[in-house]
Amino acid sequence: MTGPPASVAPSDRSTAGVAIPPGRRLAGPAVSIVAVAIVFALLDVSGQAFWQGLVINLAIFTILVVALNLSSGFTGVFSLGHIGFMALCSYTSAILTLPLREKGDYLPNLPDWLAGVHLDNQLGPIPVGFLVATLIAGALVAVLAWLVGRVLMRLSGHFVAVATLGFLVIVRVVLFNADSFTRGSRTFSNVAPYTNLWWAGAWALVAVYVVWRLKRSPYGREMLAQREDRVAAQSVGIRVMEPRLLAFVVGAFFSAVAGALYAHFITSFSPTVFYFDLTFRVITMLVIGGMGSVSGSIIGAAAITVLAEGLRRIEDTTLLYGMSQIILAVIFLFIITFRREGLLGQREVPLDRLFAPGWRQRLPWARSGDPPADQSR
Repeated sequence: MTGPPASVAPSDRSTAGVAIPPGRRLAGPAVSIVAVAIVFALLDVSGQAFWQGLVINLAIFTILVVALNLSSGFTGVFSLGHIGFMALCSYTSAILTLPLREKGDYLPNLPDWLAGVHLDNQLGPIPVGFLVATLIAGALVAVLAWLVGRVLMRLSGHFVAVATLGFLVIVRVVLFNADSFTRGSRTFSNVAPYTNLWWAGAWALVAVYVVWRLKRSPYGREMLAQREDRVAAQSVGIRVMEPRLLAFVVGAFFSAVAGALYAHFITSFSPTVFYFDLTFRVITMLVIGGMGSVSGSIIGAAAITVLAEGLRRIEDTTLLYGMSQIILAVIFLFIITFRREGLLGQREVPLDRLFAPGWRQRLPWARSGDPPADQSR
């Protein structure tokens, strides 16, 4: 005998047991992408440098948070070293895209095999050399992440957090001492400003889509299962090492892409940029949005980016420098104390159900009953 059917939440009654056509599933994400593209186009023609820079920063941080969420939120293996991958790709892409004439004057001690490489080619208005440099640097970082992850992903808990922090420190020391490549502690400048709204937005879209697809793949289910209980997952045959390593490598690749975008946006940087301050900001975005939610990563990145910019302006007015870091730290402590799952936890914004049958029943007033009657009669 079978028991009574399981109860369905009011918000899901309208679509329970109803197959949503693929066209309607794609309609919600498609409308969202078109809306964002329109906003980008309006910003692009407006010439408002401040708002353009704010949106570019938001896109870059979205990539970083989504990448960290994949390796830390989905697997439970908390990494503090992803900013190190970002730093490596920033310098690598900057070196690769330096024009040949400037490279000889700016980095005279480069080895011959690298001194002759200059990926500053353009195809009309499109800097294809920048794209090639980003992909090369991202691939090299992904290989390094695979080598590092083969060791670190066998650890769990605070052990892996300390180990990845050690990796970040090693990267910082290497960048300071590789003077022939990075100019050491001096500022690395003369980087071409290739990053714009469309480059940052396109890469953010790719990162969000790839991580979202991974979450719903068999690898993603293995990541979430072993995060909840590794021993129980292993006892039923769920793999642990492979999904962890995949998440670590893919997260490192997108962190590297964010580094290339960041380097060609700010155009001048030093190893001190890629350290604890940036690490803490990305972790705050991740925790506030929700570890395990791609939508939460976007919301957390947007909230902290806007809040940090507002606090920076207040600092400039009141001369209370350092206030923004204190307030962000207080918010971080409040979240991990009273709402550890963040704003969304593991939930996602259901864009694929935006145009599904019965969408009106998922509106706020429908949770307690029928929609309000038509008052025009």
